[in-house]
Amino acid sequence: MTGRKGISIGYEDLKEIIEKNLYYVDKTDMLSRFMDSHAKVNLFIRPRRFGKTLNLSMFRRFFEDERNIFGVKIDNSHVFEQLQISSYQEICIQHQQQYPVINLSLKSAKQPNFQLAYDMMKRDIAEQFERHKYVLNSEKLSEQERDTYASILKLEEKPALYVGALKTLSSCLKKYHEKKCVILIDEYDVPLETAWFGGFYDQMTGFIRSLFESALKTNDCLEFAVITGCLRISRESIFTGLNNLKIDSILNDRFSTCFGFTEPEVKEMLAYYGLSERFHEVKEWYDGYIFGTSEVYNPWSIINYTDDISKKDALYPKPYWSNTSSNSIIRELVEKADNIQREEIERLLAGETLEKPVHEDITYEDVYESSDNLWNFLFFTGYLKSCSQRYDGENTFIQIAIPNIEIQTIYRRSILSWFDQKIKLTDLTPLILAIEEGDCENIGNIISEQLMDTISFFDYGEDYYHGFLAGLLKAAGKYRISSNRENGIGRTDITMKTPFIRNGLAVIFELKVVKNFREMEEGCQEALKQVETRQYEAGLRSEGYSRILKYGICFFRKECIVQKG
Repeated sequence: MTGRKGISIGYEDLKEIIEKNLYYVDKTDMLSRFMDSHAKVNLFIRPRRFGKTLNLSMFRRFFEDERNIFGVKIDNSHVFEQLQISSYQEICIQHQQQYPVINLSLKSAKQPNFQLAYDMMKRDIAEQFERHKYVLNSEKLSEQERDTYASILKLEEKPALYVGALKTLSSCLKKYHEKKCVILIDEYDVPLETAWFGGFYDQMTGFIRSLFESALKTNDCLEFAVITGCLRISRESIFTGLNNLKIDSILNDRFSTCFGFTEPEVKEMLAYYGLSERFHEVKEWYDGYIFGTSEVYNPWSIINYTDDISKKDALYPKPYWSNTSSNSIIRELVEKADNIQREEIERLLAGETLEKPVHEDITYEDVYESSDNLWNFLFFTGYLKSCSQRYDGENTFIQIAIPNIEIQTIYRRSILSWFDQKIKLTDLTPLILAIEEGDCENIGNIISEQLMDTISFFDYGEDYYHGFLAGLLKAAGKYRISSNRENGIGRTDITMKTPFIRNGLAVIFELKVVKNFREMEEGCQEALKQVETRQYEAGLRSEGYSRILKYGICFFRKECIVQKG
């Protein structure tokens, strides 16, 4: 099919998408819903890559009375001519291109220390002053305002300048335009998340709180503000005294379809690119989110999948979201999990649900205070979904689950990476000595201890135990480990051999998995019988090994017993 629109991967400005004739899932109906809400300061909480930045650009392009450096109006009305908002004529007449707009993103503050993060935020603030530099042509600005404006453009090192910078700029814009200002702040929690993991959270919290208070709390020049982020930070932490704050999270319904793609939007996009037959695959991989009462797909993954499959750059789905989001919180969960949390993670990976109380108003400091806070963090940042809710008269409880295959893949990769690192730091000498000495009880105890201290996600199938044991033996490093290699007239599960044959040692491990604890002894005997009947030992003797040990190993969940043949 020729003449199809391009796919807008990486584009975050609606104007650029429309002017380049790229495919756009129309979310401009959000503007009409927003005007009906009449909230002064609006905080939208959604997971990363769910369209927050693009939606903020939509707000900017629709509301902004944009000017060039000489103060000449730039007409952006063409951006919305074919979009849903154009049918709301009264809103367009009253509000389209009617306000000065400050459009600040804090995502560049993702830096390893406070000074670098602060310097980046200063530059971003100064860019907004540069963008509106035309106001200096007006005689309405006082000398003090001009001096302050010039100091910020020069990035002078005066912290007080930047704490009050948004209020200063909004005042200058109001004087020039004779209209109150719209303030848009994107990714407000990026500096806070980075600061928490970087160890400078108190410094960053202090700066962001002061910046927001001056711009949003007592600012007579503010028409309205829209803020986006992934996590709702408590009022006490950032939004102190901000009584005019309206918060919309994934639990709310009003804007539930404005972030992410709905199922009809996904079907329409796939059909446009000739991929309708792939819908079932897309649903399994990227669906599963529930915002309010709406079913929502991950838009970043849908866009990348559609681009790759339509151009035949890929044949199968990929976990696109895992390459863009910080997965450090998953690693923290896995590394710090106690026995109860490990069991809960295993239940989620097995497709079950957990019931947890909702705590929307938390800080990064609170995340590790309780497991409930951690589960809430994972829920609001997109690593878990809500299956149902109930209210007991005091608290709201949600049934949480892993949304789809894509997110399940992130958990599995994090668990495997953690396990690989963990066993590298584990002294496995006692396990190898027990194997060499034929100490079956000790072998079983050590393997059971390792199983108790890890997280399984293959529903305790034989492949899971096979990989687990092979990983332990390889990490020990003393022997060569082979799996499912030809020996005799069958395949040995795992073989452990010294690099040298003369006076060397070879060990055969045959694994069985049972569904009942009482069947474990019988499972070991069955494994050893298989070693004999299938003559696994013959192949090793033909290689020249004379010292051969044979073990039958049986697993039931996280229990292991071993018998020697």
